[in-house]
Amino acid sequence: MLQEPSTSAPRRSLALLPLRLAFSLYAAALFVVMGVGALLLATALPGLARRRAAARRMARLLLVGAGMRLTVRGLEHLPSGQCVVVANHASYLDGPVFTAALPARFGFVIKREMASVPLAGAFLKRIGSQFVERFDRRRGAADALRVLRTASAGQSLVFFPEGTFTPTPGLLKFHSGAFTTAARAGCPVVPAVVRGTRAALSPRGELPRPARLEVQILPPIAPPDVPPPQRAALLREQARAAILSVLGEPDLSSHIAPVAAADLVEGVGDLAE
Repeated sequence: MLQEPSTSAPRRSLALLPLRLAFSLYAAALFVVMGVGALLLATALPGLARRRAAARRMARLLLVGAGMRLTVRGLEHLPSGQCVVVANHASYLDGPVFTAALPARFGFVIKREMASVPLAGAFLKRIGSQFVERFDRRRGAADALRVLRTASAGQSLVFFPEGTFTPTPGLLKFHSGAFTTAARAGCPVVPAVVRGTRAALSPRGELPRPARLEVQILPPIAPPDVPPPQRAALLREQARAAILSVLGEPDLSSHIAPVAAADLVEGVGDLAE
């Protein structure tokens, strides 16, 4: 005997809609208030280290206030010296989550479009973020060379080497910029996995919701003793395999993604030598 499909789930979703709308308004207000506070601190505080430490505290307060509990595992895998952290990218929330999760000595490599976003652009500049042009090859090459010089000066950096994210769960192809940077600087690559941000702030444009967030730091990968171009390729392959092995999402390497100007680091690498 055929049964009629249940309507309890749609009804439950409709019943929760007012609560989700209220939470969205609250989260938006919280984000604005915390964002303005973070910008004021970043503007007033002297020294990059102090500004980054303040940004870390504000990011943690934002997540707590939004009901997003963050668990960080594997911090013992972070080298005490310079390294390049690479992570999967699932949501606009990934940046604040890694700001909260990692020590304040890390800077972020971010798409240049973020530099023109009100409040956010000024704040990111004050905490030493590196902006990379993704579509203008000449400007992208100059940006990539600047990132190489920053890494050569001993700074630790965070990359999202997919360069973008999609509504579909899975790991996209990795661009080469992060790995060429690590290869030229002679520092290890540290793979990392973020979970829960896609559910908390979906790329589909759905309303934000409280969620459990997790960052898992994996063991570092030392640069192999081969020439830099091969070194970067091996680092990319090994880091992506490590992330994919624990991510619990499909391999989307065949998915067509926009060319990131971070890939131009490889093309200007010789200029940095």
